[in-house]
Amino acid sequence: MTLSDTSTAPRIRISAPLLGREVEALVLSVLRSGHLAQGPMVERFEALCTAMAGTAHAVAVANGTVALDAALAVLEIGPGQEVITSPFTFAATINAILRSGASVRFADIRDDFTIDPTSVAALIGPSTAAIVPVHLYGLPCDMRPLMSLAATHGLSVVEDAAQAHAAEVDGRRTGSFGLGCFSFYATKNITSGEGGCVTTDDSMLAERLRVMRNQGMRTRYDYAMIGQNWRMTDVAAAIAIPQMERLDEISRARRDNAAVLTSLLASIPAVTTPLVPAGRRHVWHQYTVLLEPGVDRDRVAASMSSDGVDAGVYYPGLVWDHDAYRNHPRVHRDDTPVALECTSRCLSLPIHPGLTTRDLERVAESLDRALLAP
Repeated sequence: MTLSDTSTAPRIRISAPLLGREVEALVLSVLRSGHLAQGPMVERFEALCTAMAGTAHAVAVANGTVALDAALAVLEIGPGQEVITSPFTFAATINAILRSGASVRFADIRDDFTIDPTSVAALIGPSTAAIVPVHLYGLPCDMRPLMSLAATHGLSVVEDAAQAHAAEVDGRRTGSFGLGCFSFYATKNITSGEGGCVTTDDSMLAERLRVMRNQGMRTRYDYAMIGQNWRMTDVAAAIAIPQMERLDEISRARRDNAAVLTSLLASIPAVTTPLVPAGRRHVWHQYTVLLEPGVDRDRVAASMSSDGVDAGVYYPGLVWDHDAYRNHPRVHRDDTPVALECTSRCLSLPIHPGLTTRDLERVAESLDRALLAP
Protein backbone atom coordinates (compact mmCIF):
# COMPACT_ATOMS: atom_id res chain seq x y z
CA MET A 1 0.00 0.00 0.00
CA THR A 2 1.43 3.38 -1.00
CA LEU A 3 1.18 6.57 1.04
CA SER A 4 -1.56 7.83 -1.28
CA ASP A 5 -3.53 4.62 -0.73
CA THR A 6 -3.70 5.20 3.02
CA SER A 7 -5.85 8.31 2.51
CA THR A 8 -8.75 6.13 1.37
CA ALA A 9 -8.26 3.25 3.82
CA PRO A 10 -10.44 3.11 6.96
CA ARG A 11 -8.92 4.80 9.99
CA ILE A 12 -7.24 2.41 12.44
CA ARG A 13 -8.41 3.30 15.93
CA ILE A 14 -6.45 2.69 19.11
CA SER A 15 -9.50 0.86 20.48
CA ALA A 16 -12.72 -0.36 18.90
CA PRO A 17 -15.18 -2.45 20.93
CA LEU A 18 -16.81 -5.28 19.01
CA LEU A 19 -20.21 -5.78 20.59
CA GLY A 20 -22.31 -7.68 18.06
CA ARG A 21 -25.88 -8.95 17.96
CA GLU A 22 -25.61 -10.93 21.20
CA VAL A 23 -25.06 -7.71 23.12
CA GLU A 24 -27.91 -5.97 21.34
CA ALA A 25 -30.27 -8.85 22.08
CA LEU A 26 -29.36 -9.06 25.76
CA VAL A 27 -29.61 -5.30 26.31
CA LEU A 28 -32.99 -5.29 24.56
CA SER A 29 -34.19 -8.09 26.83
CA VAL A 30 -33.28 -5.97 29.86
CA LEU A 31 -35.07 -2.93 28.46
CA ARG A 32 -38.16 -5.00 27.77
CA SER A 33 -38.05 -6.58 31.23
CA GLY A 34 -38.50 -3.23 32.95
CA HIS A 35 -35.78 -4.13 35.47
CA LEU A 36 -32.96 -1.71 34.65
CA ALA A 37 -31.18 -1.34 38.00
CA GLN A 38 -29.02 -3.92 39.75
CA GLY A 39 -30.68 -7.31 39.42
CA PRO A 40 -30.36 -10.73 37.76
CA MET A 41 -28.04 -9.54 34.98
CA VAL A 42 -25.61 -8.14 37.53
CA GLU A 43 -25.63 -11.49 39.34
CA ARG A 44 -24.90 -13.25 36.06
CA PHE A 45 -22.09 -10.79 35.35
CA GLU A 46 -20.62 -11.35 38.82
CA ALA A 47 -20.52 -15.11 38.24
CA LEU A 48 -18.50 -14.51 35.07
CA CYS A 49 -16.16 -12.19 36.98
CA THR A 50 -15.44 -14.88 39.57
CA ALA A 51 -14.52 -17.24 36.72
CA MET A 52 -12.32 -14.53 35.17
CA ALA A 53 -10.36 -13.95 38.37
CA GLY A 54 -10.54 -17.47 39.78
CA THR A 55 -11.99 -16.18 43.06
CA ALA A 56 -14.91 -17.16 45.24
CA HIS A 57 -16.58 -13.75 45.03
CA ALA A 58 -17.00 -10.80 42.68
CA VAL A 59 -18.92 -7.68 43.67
CA ALA A 60 -20.05 -5.56 40.74
CA VAL A 61 -19.87 -1.78 41.09
CA ALA A 62 -20.51 1.29 38.95
CA ASN A 63 -17.00 1.64 37.51
CA GLY A 64 -13.34 0.79 38.05
CA THR A 65 -12.63 3.87 40.14
CA VAL A 66 -15.44 2.90 42.50
CA ALA A 67 -13.87 -0.56 42.72
CA LEU A 68 -10.67 1.04 44.06
CA ASP A 69 -12.64 3.26 46.44
CA ALA A 70 -14.62 0.30 47.72
CA ALA A 71 -11.56 -1.91 48.20
CA LEU A 72 -9.71 0.73 50.23
CA ALA A 73 -12.85 1.50 52.24
CA VAL A 74 -13.59 -2.13 53.13
CA LEU A 75 -9.96 -2.55 54.26
CA GLU A 76 -10.37 0.59 56.39
CA ILE A 77 -7.39 2.33 54.80
CA GLY A 78 -7.41 5.96 55.88
CA PRO A 79 -5.79 8.99 57.52
CA GLY A 80 -2.36 8.52 59.05
CA GLN A 81 -1.56 5.57 56.79
CA GLU A 82 0.51 5.30 53.61
CA VAL A 83 -0.22 3.39 50.44
CA ILE A 84 2.52 2.48 47.96
CA THR A 85 1.71 2.43 44.26
CA SER A 86 3.16 3.16 40.82
CA PRO A 87 3.69 6.70 39.47
CA PHE A 88 3.14 5.35 35.95
CA THR A 89 -0.63 4.98 35.97
CA PHE A 90 -3.95 6.70 35.36
CA ALA A 91 -5.18 9.29 37.85
CA ALA A 92 -7.91 6.97 39.17
CA THR A 93 -5.29 5.09 41.19
CA ILE A 94 -4.03 8.13 43.09
CA ASN A 95 -7.50 9.69 43.35
CA ALA A 96 -8.88 6.68 45.19
CA ILE A 97 -5.97 6.62 47.64
CA LEU A 98 -6.29 10.33 48.39
CA ARG A 99 -10.06 10.06 48.84
CA SER A 100 -9.45 7.38 51.45
CA GLY A 101 -7.50 9.93 53.49
CA ALA A 102 -4.22 8.02 53.22
CA SER A 103 -0.94 9.37 51.87
CA VAL A 104 0.62 8.11 48.63
CA ARG A 105 4.17 6.84 48.13
CA PHE A 106 5.53 5.97 44.68
CA ALA A 107 7.78 3.04 43.88
CA ASP A 108 9.67 2.95 40.60
CA ILE A 109 8.82 0.59 37.74
CA ARG A 110 10.80 -1.99 35.80
CA ASP A 111 11.40 -1.98 32.06
CA ASP A 112 8.17 -3.99 31.65
CA PHE A 113 6.21 -0.92 32.94
CA THR A 114 5.09 -2.63 36.18
CA ILE A 115 6.02 -1.75 39.74
CA ASP A 116 9.47 -2.81 41.00
CA PRO A 117 9.22 -4.91 44.20
CA THR A 118 12.71 -3.80 45.29
CA SER A 119 11.59 -0.18 45.10
CA VAL A 120 8.43 -1.04 47.03
CA ALA A 121 10.49 -2.68 49.78
CA ALA A 122 12.58 0.47 50.22
CA LEU A 123 9.46 2.57 50.89
CA ILE A 124 7.81 0.35 53.52
CA GLY A 125 7.71 2.03 56.92
CA PRO A 126 5.66 2.12 60.10
CA SER A 127 2.79 3.97 58.41
CA THR A 128 2.55 1.70 55.39
CA ALA A 129 -0.85 -0.01 55.23
CA ALA A 130 -1.21 -1.27 51.67
CA ILE A 131 0.40 -1.85 48.30
CA VAL A 132 -1.55 -1.06 45.13
CA PRO A 133 0.25 -2.77 42.22
CA VAL A 134 -0.98 -1.60 38.82
CA HIS A 135 -1.20 -4.33 36.19
CA LEU A 136 -0.41 -1.95 33.36
CA TYR A 137 -1.35 -2.33 29.68
CA GLY A 138 -2.58 -5.87 30.41
CA LEU A 139 0.69 -7.16 31.90
CA PRO A 140 0.41 -8.34 35.52
CA CYS A 141 2.97 -7.21 38.07
CA ASP A 142 5.56 -9.56 39.55
CA MET A 143 3.20 -10.61 42.34
CA ARG A 144 5.25 -13.25 44.13
CA PRO A 145 7.76 -10.83 45.77
CA LEU A 146 5.01 -8.26 46.34
CA MET A 147 2.87 -10.78 48.21
CA SER A 148 5.92 -11.84 50.22
CA LEU A 149 6.51 -8.23 51.24
CA ALA A 150 2.85 -7.85 52.18
CA ALA A 151 2.93 -10.99 54.32
CA THR A 152 6.18 -10.01 56.05
CA HIS A 153 4.97 -6.52 56.93
CA GLY A 154 1.26 -7.23 57.46
CA LEU A 155 0.12 -5.11 54.50
CA SER A 156 -3.05 -5.27 52.46
CA VAL A 157 -2.82 -5.69 48.69
CA VAL A 158 -5.28 -3.98 46.33
CA GLU A 159 -4.70 -4.94 42.71
CA ASP A 160 -5.43 -2.21 40.19
CA ALA A 161 -6.40 -4.69 37.48
CA ALA A 162 -8.40 -2.20 35.43
CA GLN A 163 -6.47 -3.16 32.28
CA ALA A 164 -5.75 -6.82 33.02
CA HIS A 165 -8.83 -9.01 32.55
CA ALA A 166 -7.70 -12.66 32.79
CA ALA A 167 -3.97 -11.86 32.89
CA GLU A 168 -1.93 -14.44 34.80
CA VAL A 169 1.13 -14.80 37.01
CA ASP A 170 2.45 -18.37 37.17
CA GLY A 171 -0.99 -19.62 36.12
CA ARG A 172 -2.83 -17.56 38.74
CA ARG A 173 -5.27 -14.88 37.58
CA THR A 174 -5.04 -11.19 38.39
CA GLY A 175 -7.59 -10.22 40.99
CA SER A 176 -6.92 -13.34 43.06
CA PHE A 177 -3.87 -12.15 44.99
CA GLY A 178 -5.41 -9.32 47.01
CA LEU A 179 -8.63 -7.42 46.46
CA GLY A 180 -8.87 -7.22 42.66
CA CYS A 181 -10.25 -4.04 41.11
CA PHE A 182 -11.40 -4.28 37.48
CA SER A 183 -12.75 -1.68 35.09
CA PHE A 184 -15.17 -2.29 32.23
CA TYR A 185 -14.89 1.19 30.74
CA ALA A 186 -15.55 1.72 27.03
CA THR A 187 -11.92 1.21 25.95
CA LYS A 188 -11.17 -1.88 28.03
CA ASN A 189 -10.72 -5.43 26.65
CA ILE A 190 -14.22 -6.14 27.98
CA THR A 191 -16.58 -3.18 28.19
CA SER A 192 -19.92 -2.39 29.78
CA GLY A 193 -19.63 1.29 28.87
CA GLU A 194 -19.05 2.05 32.53
CA GLY A 195 -18.68 -0.67 35.12
CA GLY A 196 -16.36 -2.37 37.55
CA CYS A 197 -16.01 -5.18 40.05
CA VAL A 198 -14.03 -6.17 43.12
CA THR A 199 -12.87 -9.79 43.37
CA THR A 200 -11.89 -11.67 46.52
CA ASP A 201 -11.80 -15.04 48.24
CA ASP A 202 -12.70 -13.43 51.58
CA SER A 203 -16.41 -14.02 52.27
CA MET A 204 -16.57 -11.42 55.03
CA LEU A 205 -15.05 -8.69 52.86
CA ALA A 206 -17.33 -9.63 49.98
CA GLU A 207 -20.43 -9.34 52.16
CA ARG A 208 -19.30 -5.97 53.52
CA LEU A 209 -18.69 -4.75 49.98
CA ARG A 210 -22.21 -5.79 48.94
CA VAL A 211 -23.72 -3.91 51.86
CA MET A 212 -21.49 -0.87 51.36
CA ARG A 213 -22.37 -0.51 47.65
CA ASN A 214 -26.11 -0.58 48.48
CA GLN A 215 -26.37 2.46 50.77
CA GLY A 216 -25.26 0.31 53.69
CA MET A 217 -28.40 -1.87 53.54
CA ARG A 218 -28.35 -5.60 54.26
CA THR A 219 -31.99 -5.79 53.24
CA ARG A 220 -34.39 -3.00 52.35
CA TYR A 221 -34.26 -0.30 55.07
CA ASP A 222 -31.99 -2.40 57.25
CA TYR A 223 -28.96 -0.11 57.47
CA ALA A 224 -25.87 -1.87 58.79
CA MET A 225 -23.32 0.84 57.97
CA ILE A 226 -22.87 4.18 56.27
CA GLY A 227 -22.84 3.18 52.64
CA GLN A 228 -22.76 4.47 49.10
CA ASN A 229 -24.71 3.99 45.90
CA TRP A 230 -22.04 2.08 44.01
CA ARG A 231 -24.40 -0.28 42.20
CA MET A 232 -24.02 -1.44 38.61
CA THR A 233 -27.10 -1.47 36.35
CA ASP A 234 -28.52 -4.52 34.61
CA VAL A 235 -28.16 -2.61 31.34
CA ALA A 236 -24.41 -2.24 31.82
CA ALA A 237 -24.08 -5.88 32.87
CA ALA A 238 -25.96 -6.99 29.75
CA ILE A 239 -23.45 -5.15 27.54
CA ALA A 240 -20.55 -6.98 29.19
CA ILE A 241 -21.94 -10.51 29.56
CA PRO A 242 -21.64 -11.74 25.95
CA GLN A 243 -18.09 -10.37 25.80
CA MET A 244 -17.20 -12.04 29.09
CA GLU A 245 -18.46 -15.31 27.65
CA ARG A 246 -15.93 -14.83 24.81
CA LEU A 247 -13.09 -13.59 27.05
CA ASP A 248 -10.66 -16.35 26.10
CA GLU A 249 -11.30 -15.75 22.40
CA ILE A 250 -10.83 -11.98 22.79
CA SER A 251 -7.61 -12.42 24.75
CA ARG A 252 -6.27 -14.90 22.20
CA ALA A 253 -6.94 -12.47 19.35
CA ARG A 254 -5.04 -9.73 21.17
CA ARG A 255 -2.11 -12.06 21.84
CA ASP A 256 -2.03 -13.10 18.19
CA ASN A 257 -2.09 -9.47 17.02
CA ALA A 258 0.66 -8.59 19.48
CA ALA A 259 2.86 -11.37 18.12
CA VAL A 260 2.32 -10.19 14.55
CA LEU A 261 3.07 -6.57 15.44
CA THR A 262 6.21 -7.51 17.36
CA SER A 263 7.45 -9.39 14.32
CA LEU A 264 6.69 -6.45 12.02
CA LEU A 265 8.50 -3.98 14.28
CA ALA A 266 11.59 -6.14 14.77
CA SER A 267 13.47 -4.44 11.93
CA ILE A 268 12.88 -0.88 13.19
CA PRO A 269 15.94 -0.03 15.34
CA ALA A 270 14.45 3.07 16.98
CA VAL A 271 11.70 1.03 18.65
CA THR A 272 11.83 -1.24 21.71
CA THR A 273 8.91 -3.66 21.67
CA PRO A 274 7.09 -4.69 24.87
CA LEU A 275 8.74 -7.14 27.28
CA VAL A 276 6.77 -10.10 28.64
CA PRO A 277 8.68 -11.72 31.53
CA ALA A 278 8.59 -15.48 31.98
CA GLY A 279 5.67 -16.74 34.03
CA ARG A 280 3.44 -13.78 33.24
CA ARG A 281 0.62 -13.82 30.70
CA HIS A 282 -0.11 -10.52 28.98
CA VAL A 283 -3.64 -9.75 27.77
CA TRP A 284 -2.59 -6.72 25.69
CA HIS A 285 -4.96 -3.97 26.69
CA GLN A 286 -2.36 -1.73 25.07
CA TYR A 287 0.65 -2.55 22.93
CA THR A 288 3.21 -0.03 24.15
CA VAL A 289 6.64 0.52 22.65
CA LEU A 290 9.50 2.73 23.79
CA LEU A 291 10.90 5.08 21.20
CA GLU A 292 14.61 5.80 21.09
CA PRO A 293 15.65 8.65 23.45
CA GLY A 294 15.48 11.99 21.69
CA VAL A 295 12.78 11.00 19.21
CA ASP A 296 10.01 13.61 18.97
CA ARG A 297 7.12 11.41 20.04
CA ASP A 298 4.45 14.03 19.39
CA ARG A 299 5.68 14.45 15.82
CA VAL A 300 5.65 10.67 15.35
CA ALA A 301 2.08 10.38 16.65
CA ALA A 302 0.95 13.29 14.48
CA SER A 303 2.55 11.73 11.41
CA MET A 304 0.83 8.42 12.09
CA SER A 305 -2.48 10.20 12.58
CA SER A 306 -2.09 11.82 9.16
CA ASP A 307 -1.69 8.27 7.78
CA GLY A 308 -4.99 7.29 9.37
CA VAL A 309 -3.43 5.36 12.24
CA ASP A 310 -4.19 6.34 15.84
CA ALA A 311 -1.46 6.08 18.46
CA GLY A 312 -1.83 6.90 22.15
CA VAL A 313 0.40 8.13 24.95
CA TYR A 314 -0.39 6.38 28.23
CA TYR A 315 1.00 8.21 30.20
CA PRO A 316 2.77 11.49 29.28
CA GLY A 317 3.87 12.33 32.84
CA LEU A 318 4.25 10.89 36.31
CA VAL A 319 0.82 10.71 37.89
CA TRP A 320 1.72 13.07 40.74
CA ASP A 321 3.14 15.74 38.42
CA HIS A 322 -0.12 17.57 37.74
CA ASP A 323 -1.64 20.65 39.36
CA ALA A 324 -4.08 18.62 41.46
CA TYR A 325 -1.31 16.61 43.14
CA ARG A 326 2.04 18.37 42.79
CA ASN A 327 1.79 20.27 46.06
CA HIS A 328 -0.69 18.02 47.83
CA PRO A 329 0.38 17.43 51.46
CA ARG A 330 -0.35 13.68 51.23
CA VAL A 331 1.50 13.09 47.95
CA HIS A 332 5.17 12.17 48.29
CA ARG A 333 7.27 13.00 45.24
CA ASP A 334 9.46 9.91 45.37
CA ASP A 335 12.36 9.53 42.95
CA THR A 336 11.36 7.13 40.15
CA PRO A 337 13.86 7.52 37.28
CA VAL A 338 12.72 4.54 35.18
CA ALA A 339 9.09 5.69 35.27
CA LEU A 340 10.14 9.24 34.43
CA GLU A 341 12.04 8.09 31.35
CA CYS A 342 9.12 5.97 30.16
CA THR A 343 6.77 8.97 30.25
CA SER A 344 8.77 10.67 27.48
CA ARG A 345 9.32 7.59 25.31
CA CYS A 346 6.17 5.43 25.50
CA LEU A 347 3.79 5.14 22.56
CA SER A 348 0.82 2.77 22.35
CA LEU A 349 -0.21 1.24 19.03
CA PRO A 350 -3.52 -0.34 17.92
CA ILE A 351 -3.83 -4.02 18.90
CA HIS A 352 -7.58 -4.69 19.26
CA PRO A 353 -9.24 -7.85 17.86
CA GLY A 354 -10.91 -5.96 15.01
CA LEU A 355 -7.60 -5.51 13.20
CA THR A 356 -6.51 -7.62 10.23
CA THR A 357 -2.93 -8.57 9.39
CA ARG A 358 -2.98 -5.85 6.73
CA ASP A 359 -4.08 -3.32 9.37
CA LEU A 360 -1.14 -4.31 11.55
CA GLU A 361 1.17 -3.94 8.57
CA ARG A 362 -0.19 -0.43 8.07
CA VAL A 363 0.54 0.35 11.73
CA ALA A 364 4.15 -0.82 11.39
CA GLU A 365 4.66 0.95 8.07
CA SER A 366 3.23 4.19 9.41
CA LEU A 367 5.47 4.09 12.49
CA ASP A 368 8.53 3.34 10.37
CA ARG A 369 7.68 6.18 7.98
CA ALA A 370 7.15 8.60 10.87
CA LEU A 371 10.49 7.74 12.43
CA LEU A 372 12.33 8.21 9.10
CA ALA A 373 10.72 11.58 8.35
CA PRO A 374 13.04 14.59 8.79
